[in-house]
Amino acid sequence: MKRVILCPNPYRDTGLSAAKEADAILRSTGLETVYCLPFRPDGGEGQYGVPFRPLHQELRSSDLIIAFGGDGTILHLARTASMRGIPLLGVNLGSLGFMSELELGELGLLKNLASGSYRRERRMMLDVSVLREGRVIYTGSALNDAVVTKGAMARVIRLQVTAGDDQLGLFSGDGVVVATPTGSTGYSLSAGGPIVEPTAQNFVISPICSHSVISKSFVLSAAGTVSVAPAELNRKQVYLSVDGGREVPLCGVQPADAAELGGQAPQYLPGEHHIHRRGPEHRGHQDHVGSGQCGGRRFGQHEHPGDRGEPGRGRHGAPGHAGQCLRPELL
Repeated sequence: MKRVILCPNPYRDTGLSAAKEADAILRSTGLETVYCLPFRPDGGEGQYGVPFRPLHQELRSSDLIIAFGGDGTILHLARTASMRGIPLLGVNLGSLGFMSELELGELGLLKNLASGSYRRERRMMLDVSVLREGRVIYTGSALNDAVVTKGAMARVIRLQVTAGDDQLGLFSGDGVVVATPTGSTGYSLSAGGPIVEPTAQNFVISPICSHSVISKSFVLSAAGTVSVAPAELNRKQVYLSVDGGREVPLCGVQPADAAELGGQAPQYLPGEHHIHRRGPEHRGHQDHVGSGQCGGRRFGQHEHPGDRGEPGRGRHGAPGHAGQCLRPELL
């Protein structure tokens, strides 16, 4: 590793103090750093006293992105990072920090990047397409989830959910969450869905406020596709949101629009390795760096060696991605 992109959310990292501290730590180990913003802030870039470079330009020659902010900042950067195959490391400056590896007081662990004392984790992402009369009118990718839900009005909508050629059922309620294992601790959890080991390769499908005596979630293999469409005679407005982004309206007039989701399970890549903790004091213990979805510490999960992958292709030719989380090690 030679070059690191520091990507702070200026509304979370006041004065870029965390990013500047990380910058000093990384430079002290001989690593090259560059500042990039995930979005253009009010008032412009000149107010922070550091030079910024265009993110898409710097991705070509960098080895890692460090995001300073909350889970939203990481989600914002996840698609860009995965398209380039660059690992993403989160420093939590938000309220929950489920997706971050490091807390603000753990920045000293960044010294381990220069010595190679870290591990990469591959994460499944969703390829999302919206079909209208056989045509693809929208594509996107999600690290957390894709949600098909009602509008602002308190009305019940009816959604037909299928997995491959199998009908999972007709869901009546506020909508449906289709989550990755990484996203199983997000909106899916609030909807009553299960927590899934984050490096697994599954779809987690959960109804939102189901109008039913029995409400069940489904955990399915990511080898196939999942389709969610407004049911016949559904006259309510229905929307798709990918990783909490802008809403995409789905037409309910038959033949209705269908949101189709595919996931590619990562394959093993040769030549990559995990660097584990050293010393007898760490034997039999799980990792203690970071928290939440990238590390699994919050739920007492151990990391599994060899979770590697390469991009695949979704059902409609859209790339299938596998996000990468980076984990500095305690030595």
